[in-house]
Amino acid sequence: MNTVVLLKLAALTHLGLIVAGLLMPVTVDLWKHLRPLPDFIRKLFIVYYAFIGLCLVGFGLGTFVFAEDLVSGSPLARGVCWFLAAFWTFRLIAAVFVFDLTPYLTSRWRRIGLATANSVFALLPILYVVVALKGRTP
Repeated sequence: MNTVVLLKLAALTHLGLIVAGLLMPVTVDLWKHLRPLPDFIRKLFIVYYAFIGLCLVGFGLGTFVFAEDLVSGSPLARGVCWFLAAFWTFRLIAAVFVFDLTPYLTSRWRRIGLATANSVFALLPILYVVVALKGRTP
């Protein structure tokens, strides 16, 4: 499969992550947990949450729309790919070593969802590193 197609498929995984992010507050009863926090801290969290969502939208759309450019091997394309590889690598590290989701893994579907998300977090940096190093492949 060629690299442009792989990038476009990877871009679509960002949509899945956005959906998971939108479901997360209900799944963990987030708003109940935020209520007792000081107003500033609660608003800060909500703004960060929105910015992360906006980043995912940008990463997904940018990867989909500019897949041809990303495989061009230009310095900018390589830089963007290295950045995205680093972002998803750190996200995988956070998923594995920072967050303890065991209290929320109360059903088979939630465990499948977590495994799927972690798989995406692991595969995205690999793809972006390959593209950064090689550019276009047939």
